[in-house]
Amino acid sequence: MALTFKQMLAEAREHVSGISSADAKEKIKEDPNTLVIDVQDAADAGACGLIPSSMNISLGMLPIRADLELPEHLRAPELADRNRPVLVTCGAGGQATLGAYLLKKMGFTDVAYIEGGTTAWKNAGYDVETP
Repeated sequence: MALTFKQMLAEAREHVSGISSADAKEKIKEDPNTLVIDVQDAADAGACGLIPSSMNISLGMLPIRADLELPEHLRAPELADRNRPVLVTCGAGGQATLGAYLLKKMGFTDVAYIEGGTTAWKNAGYDVETP
């Protein structure tokens, strides 16, 4: 059976947690090793700003960058540690939910998505960087 985007999000939400912008900010403050990944396509990343110190890896490239069995030049070294805390974001949260679920399926133990994405982060009054 073919799934819609909405159905894929529902499935992902059954397996990964979403956290508020306030909780995400606190997590980053408590553990500076927390990796924030914006999974928007490069052309779209930053349209609403980028969370400071976040890195952009598009949703389509995320499984490649996180795959420890692929050649090293294809991987993102920041994703080598499966126990590193990871927060996934995007513009509004949908792609982030899928990205977090993908990482969870790849063995990441501490992964969540930011509910409402970077837009919610910005609306909460937190700083964003312009690309």
